[in-house]
Amino acid sequence: MKYLFLWLEAPLQSWGFDSRFDLRATALFPTKSGVYGLLLASSGDSGPQTELLAQMRDASFLAVDFRKPGDSTPQLCDYHVVGNGYNENSTWESYHCLWTATGKVGAGKQTYRYYLQNKKFGVVIGFPDELADKFAASLQNPVYDLYLGRKCCVPTDFIYRGVFPSEEEARTAMETLAVQKELAPDRCFRDADAENPDGFYISDVPLEFGEHKRYADRRVVVEPYVCTGASADG
Repeated sequence: MKYLFLWLEAPLQSWGFDSRFDLRATALFPTKSGVYGLLLASSGDSGPQTELLAQMRDASFLAVDFRKPGDSTPQLCDYHVVGNGYNENSTWESYHCLWTATGKVGAGKQTYRYYLQNKKFGVVIGFPDELADKFAASLQNPVYDLYLGRKCCVPTDFIYRGVFPSEEEARTAMETLAVQKELAPDRCFRDADAENPDGFYISDVPLEFGEHKRYADRRVVVEPYVCTGASADG
């Protein structure tokens, strides 16, 4: 087993998990589905990839929210109007039209898309050696563009930060980078275990990508992050 350390930093991030067409919310942390999509984009594994995702399903997943003391930036709600060209005389299509106050068809349909602003996350994922090495190589030479949830969420720092033989070493590297950036851990989001009855369920474990996407649930615990004791010089 090896552990990938990823650093996710950008002006905008959006991690969907239960979005609908009109309202596209974001989770408060990087989701497994979003990060796995990033990994498969880097390796060029497009389409359903059910076998590969089955190998990745039970990987340990830790996301830590780092920020400067006192920093609390609200989410951004981006207003969109889409769907121009629907037939207002069709019962079904008329529901997708944007009607003006005077009863005329406007430019299209309103949608609302939410983003996290100016966030920095450290993510540590535990994979079997072969998978860890595969993604370590592809993240440094990605096949497709990498973004943090949506195509407009372009990372502003290097994502790949190393592969380590233990989770503790990966976490130490993460904490060291945070200290160098003058950031402190706020809270972490990790997989729940049998000993911890707390947490909530989120449907973000991808079973199949491509045209017919499928996801499984996992239980996530939110708690203060306890550092391993990293310093600025490691």
